[in-house]
Amino acid sequence: MSLLVVGLSHRSAPVSVLERATLGTDAQIKLVQDTVAAEPATEAAVLATCNRIELYADVDKFHAGVAELSTLLAQHSGVGLEELTPYLYVHYEDRAVHHLFSVACGLDSMVVGEGQILGQIKDSLARAQDLHTAGRLLNDLFQQALRVGKRAHSETGIDRAGQSLVTFGLEQLAAGGDVRDWASGRKALVIGAGSMSSLAAATLARAGVAEVVVANRTFDRAERLARILTEDGDTGVSARAVRMDAVAAELTRADVVVSCTGATGLVLTAETVAQAVEGRTGQPAADTGGTAGRPAVPPRPAGIGADENCPLDLAAVQPGFSVMGEAAVAGLDAATLEQHAAWVDKGTTVDRRERRTPETDAELITALAATVATVGRIPERRRPEPVAERPAPFFFLLDLAMPRDIDAAVHRLAGVRLVDIESLAEASADAPMAADVDQVRRIVSDEVAAFGAAQRAAHITPTVVALRTMAADVVAGEIARLDGRLPDLDERQRGEIRQAVHRVVDKLLHAPTVRVKQLAAEPGGAGYADALRTLFDLDPETVAAVSRAGDSTQTKDRPA
Repeated sequence: MSLLVVGLSHRSAPVSVLERATLGTDAQIKLVQDTVAAEPATEAAVLATCNRIELYADVDKFHAGVAELSTLLAQHSGVGLEELTPYLYVHYEDRAVHHLFSVACGLDSMVVGEGQILGQIKDSLARAQDLHTAGRLLNDLFQQALRVGKRAHSETGIDRAGQSLVTFGLEQLAAGGDVRDWASGRKALVIGAGSMSSLAAATLARAGVAEVVVANRTFDRAERLARILTEDGDTGVSARAVRMDAVAAELTRADVVVSCTGATGLVLTAETVAQAVEGRTGQPAADTGGTAGRPAVPPRPAGIGADENCPLDLAAVQPGFSVMGEAAVAGLDAATLEQHAAWVDKGTTVDRRERRTPETDAELITALAATVATVGRIPERRRPEPVAERPAPFFFLLDLAMPRDIDAAVHRLAGVRLVDIESLAEASADAPMAADVDQVRRIVSDEVAAFGAAQRAAHITPTVVALRTMAADVVAGEIARLDGRLPDLDERQRGEIRQAVHRVVDKLLHAPTVRVKQLAAEPGGAGYADALRTLFDLDPETVAAVSRAGDSTQTKDRPA
């Protein structure tokens, strides 16, 4: 059997795909169960975080395993296989081990060096153990990954190279300024009470906010988190809990909002945030058309609501955002959307019309139709906007959820700054790498080599055990035969003979079994087990029984 991982992450897929491919707890459970029920796999575990979904399995066929795992990921994520495939990566054997160890050390995280991934790996292993889908290989792999991650954090300064996603997000909200200076005296609203939301609330409290309000669908959890914050003598922050139906009212009081829930739909729509801005300022929220450095919606063509050539029923569109975007075209068929694409494109700018050709029209319509077929809607058409046009923000929102909690259209509101997973991914690409990262990479390489050697050595252990068991049976049979031929021997004499025969067998087997374990630990050493079984005519079922006994022991271990 061989280790295989198939997955997608922020490095391989756009946030729009990751957002749709998010797996809830129930979906993760069903995925690992279906994986071990599939023919190529005998073990399975899922590592799902806000920016990655990875399926680990022990498979007996590489190509069949890749095909099966990819299909299962598509089925359970709800993203079509054809759309998902370009964003999937595949790692096999040592490369798969290297990948997980790198993930455990924070080298593959959106924020390099963050330590939260260790808890997520631990949870992934515990779930697989509870479902009995983790055998010897995945138990060894994930346990060792946890140890490697802890070693990287204890022996290097990787913690200085990165930080939690929460801290990084707050730094982005502060636009490069000191987070403490930015946060001091502000009022914060945290939506959600899970691990990420709890970390956000604690981080805001330490940064010096005046108040933290916690909202959660389960009110008891919100109360518990608020109580923990209040009882923390190091911060002295005022904290209280509210129910989810009070969020709209709290938005008008908050300066900073952090949202990270497990909701499948939007928690804060653009209209809700716009109403909160209006409640704060007493003036209707102004739509700037985009944020600095981010794409913006082009101005509406003249007569958009009355143009007889426009195929959209704009009277049915609620006022607010995305008039030419996803809200306006929701539910329309592909043919109407093709007409809309051509009509919108004609109405943008004169320069664009001058450059239009039948070929560009065809490309536009084809691209739009493909988007509709896979996504079910079309995105907004945007263009960059100069920094000078953006007023200073007074309302800050951090969306750490996947799929997103806060409508991306919020970024167009004047006075509002939105940071989400997508913008964090863009910002982290330019983040400086600490010198300690190289040291962590060396640790990972050494640990991968050691793990591979240990696995190869362990692979031959059942064969060695079976060989020694066979030898012991031969000795026992010969001693019994000797007892029948020499019944007059006393017990002392029988003991001496028995020990002598055992010593002869042990000495004969010692050197070759030690040497075969050494050879098996080297790359390409797996064939020595086969040679041993062939030379001594060992019963395959006996060897398999030893392996099963080892697997049964391993699955009882829990992650440290």
